[in-house]
Amino acid sequence: MHAFLDQLLIGLSIGATYALIALGYTMVYGVLRLINFAHGDVYMVGAVCGYFIANALTGHVPSWVVLLAVFFGAVVVCSVLGYFIELLAYRPLRNRPRLVLLITAIGVSLLLENVLQLPILFGPTPHTYPPELRQAFGKYFAPISLSLSLVLMIGLTWLVMKTKTGLALRALSYRFETARLMGINTNRIISITFMFGSGLAAVAGVLDAMRYNVDPLMGIMPGLKAFIAAVLGGIGNIPGALVGGLLIGVIEAMLKGVILPHIAGGRFTSYADAAAFVILILVLLVKPSGLLGRPAQEKV
Repeated sequence: MHAFLDQLLIGLSIGATYALIALGYTMVYGVLRLINFAHGDVYMVGAVCGYFIANALTGHVPSWVVLLAVFFGAVVVCSVLGYFIELLAYRPLRNRPRLVLLITAIGVSLLLENVLQLPILFGPTPHTYPPELRQAFGKYFAPISLSLSLVLMIGLTWLVMKTKTGLALRALSYRFETARLMGINTNRIISITFMFGSGLAAVAGVLDAMRYNVDPLMGIMPGLKAFIAAVLGGIGNIPGALVGGLLIGVIEAMLKGVILPHIAGGRFTSYADAAAFVILILVLLVKPSGLLGRPAQEKV
């Protein structure tokens, strides 16, 4: 029972980071109907920025100040990065077929991964956050992850439902051209959407970097799993992103720590990562709109 509860807590903390990344996928898709496959690499940039800030400040100021600075710096850098990705890569192609935007997103992803591998920037070798910082907050990792995810989801829901910016965002997601004719600055709202989504990915990147290594390819698998979490919860649905992320995290942790170790001597434990992709196939077959999503209706 104790092992079950431990794995449940681990799964919830892992799922919380998936949920933060999935929120970015959900926001962008809700406005542009675009799957931003560069989003996982924005998460990686957040982890890398946090690494440099942590190494610069650790030993000079208290650990809690370092942690706040790491989160703040990563969020600012990734928000600016998200703004320029939309401005330079997606905005010029907004009226092109969706396949063109999808290919562009993959190109941006590869660009970020390869640029960060340059020795002058970060290099291909994995690094870790300072041990002092990881030890100071390691035992609080799960509560911090869950609390941040819940607070940010509540804040994002409030922004979308209770502010003028959120009203404009909902109008764009419902009828893009009509919203523009009604005087909404579509470019501004789309830029804000990318900035918020990228900031959330940065928070997830810092959280994962606190317990794993940091490297330029670290965003590939979490980015894919977060996309699956968004699909599972209902892509375009903010609470759905949280639910999907937590479910993926818990299922993965239970498979790795409780179920697979007792099957065939634990030889299949490494296959736990495949669970997310099995879930994606099942969701697309059984309920393509996701757990909390609504079936899309198109006029013909």
